[in-house]
Amino acid sequence: MRFTDWAARVLLISLMFAALIVVLLIGRGTQLKNNPITSKPQVPAWSQYPKAKFQSAKNPEKKSQDILKSPVKINKPVARYVTTQAFAQYRPNYQVVLVDPSNYGERYATGINSEPFNNQPIIVLHETGYSASSAINFFQVAHDDENVQASYHALIKLDGTVVYLVPPEKRAFGASNSVFDGSQGSETVKTNPNLPPSVNNFAYHVSLETPPDAYDSNSQETHSGYTEAQYNSLAWLIAQSQVPNDRITTHKQVDRSGKKVDPINFDGKKFLDLLNTYRQVRPIYRVNK
Repeated sequence: MRFTDWAARVLLISLMFAALIVVLLIGRGTQLKNNPITSKPQVPAWSQYPKAKFQSAKNPEKKSQDILKSPVKINKPVARYVTTQAFAQYRPNYQVVLVDPSNYGERYATGINSEPFNNQPIIVLHETGYSASSAINFFQVAHDDENVQASYHALIKLDGTVVYLVPPEKRAFGASNSVFDGSQGSETVKTNPNLPPSVNNFAYHVSLETPPDAYDSNSQETHSGYTEAQYNSLAWLIAQSQVPNDRITTHKQVDRSGKKVDPINFDGKKFLDLLNTYRQVRPIYRVNK
């Protein structure tokens, strides 16, 4: 076969393949047009749950804090919280809202005197004081004054909608001048020489939207309480963390300014009953090497 004949056949075959590919692409495009592929937008990974390990990423050698530790040293059992069927059946609505960077910061591995931090995480419960939208609007405005900067990691509306605000690995400014009194004693961290110490560096802050009857109330210490949807969504959110019950507290309990009383009329028993419905402790056994 002469070279020119061979080249002509190769060219003809190439053109046939090209035409076939074009036909297939046109057909595929028509199919997609008639049957579009749709998908629900995914929540960013940071917004799905309050992670127990939310110490600073600047301290990578630090051991994970996502387990409940036992004092037994050999074949020591540890336990993890796992979510339940009741948790799987409850699906609150959610929103992801961006907060101005001036209203949150990094979690620090050391203090102002270079002392290392090793606090276990806590969860601090709040209420907004006014509507959820007013709190969100405040968090979205830049604030240069460090005494004014504020935020939560998450907020739960009256209808149970979970609003994710600040990534859990970041430090929300939810409780200035605060101390957590737990089984290990009093815990607080000073990260700013110009501000009092606080729990913010190891806290995950969650707030409940205040009911409207409190907006114009003369008393700041009473209102009608929170909705069933709020209690369920709060328990659902926290059930995804590894923070034990005895390290879940309130703004009123950690505050040292004497001015914070939230969350008002909070039914702690109802919340813990729901939390224990949405998660349970599962023991794990590990052998030390």
